[in-house]
Amino acid sequence: MSEPTAAPDTTASAAPAARTGPGRLLIAVYALFALSATARAGVQIATKFSHAPVAYLLSAFAAVVYILATVTLANGSRTARRIAVLSCSVEFVGVVAIGTWSVLDPATFPDATVWSGYGSGYGFVPLVLPIFGLLWLRRLHRRESTRDAPDGELPTVRGAMSADGRHR
Repeated sequence: MSEPTAAPDTTASAAPAARTGPGRLLIAVYALFALSATARAGVQIATKFSHAPVAYLLSAFAAVVYILATVTLANGSRTARRIAVLSCSVEFVGVVAIGTWSVLDPATFPDATVWSGYGSGYGFVPLVLPIFGLLWLRRLHRRESTRDAPDGELPTVRGAMSADGRHR
């Protein structure tokens, strides 16, 4: 009688892939931004919150987004990568929205946030970081899709049609 075998764990192979090469650098930069944004927001809120509450709360929000991105990118599981896509997307929208708001209404931002001026205080890294994060996550997703496909077959796309015109 043969022993039952467990289903292959795809998260075990995906997690290390997320932490190799460019992924390792990406995680390190996100960790650095998580630390710096958290420290900045903490000091600003603790010492001079009434001076620019909107800016300081937005810095705290940015810190939470960076922490979430760091943790989920480092984890590398499918669920974590989905959350990382969401956090990188929120980060990009936040940088663009807050960057635009800070340029159009500088009175609301007497002190800079991580994302004000499109991240100009941080060398515009906050503007390009989520783009690199999303590209890395896309690369991991493609690698996983081709690895999970049966030998000799390309992964199917939802809604794709077969040669005879039927949906797969």
